[in-house]
Amino acid sequence: MSLMNRREALKSVVLMMGGTMVGANVILTGCAPEYSIEGLDFTEKDIAFMDEIGEAIIPTTDTPGAKAAGIGTFMAMMVKETYNKEQQESFIEGLNNLHSGFKSETGEDFMKASVEERTAYLNGLNQKAKADFGEGNKAPSYINMFKDLTVLGYFTSEIGATQALRYIETPGKYEPCIDYKKGDRAWAL
Repeated sequence: MSLMNRREALKSVVLMMGGTMVGANVILTGCAPEYSIEGLDFTEKDIAFMDEIGEAIIPTTDTPGAKAAGIGTFMAMMVKETYNKEQQESFIEGLNNLHSGFKSETGEDFMKASVEERTAYLNGLNQKAKADFGEGNKAPSYINMFKDLTVLGYFTSEIGATQALRYIETPGKYEPCIDYKKGDRAWAL
């Protein structure tokens, strides 16, 4: 079974979002950002940290979570290839702030905390970002970057498209009217 080209799926998702995610211009045009951090690289420890952030956002339930989809690797690739220098710096600063802020607030390391503790902390950051946005701050905060990348990476991955969503390989037959039953999963792109 061949899945849709990931690049085409990303373009479709970004277009549906109205191009609002950070790095959308690169995905839509195919052009690399003019200014980016030279030699930016993420360590295995960074990728594991991003995997755990993603898992707190989309945890494993009856379907695999973001960590199983390799979300840390996806985040690293997207930040390196689609974010401009300012966005990359904001993302890296966010990783550092999340790590140090979690430790100072809870007294333990993010990587050793339970999923519930991580989720509660990220929800707090999300509420703060929403409050800050209302005060005229239009720049996306790092929690929004983490959420955008997690959702985009998960639902365009093979795991997300075939196990969390309903999937029929394209081209499929045309069915204009499909009954919806409450609780049915959404369709993959």
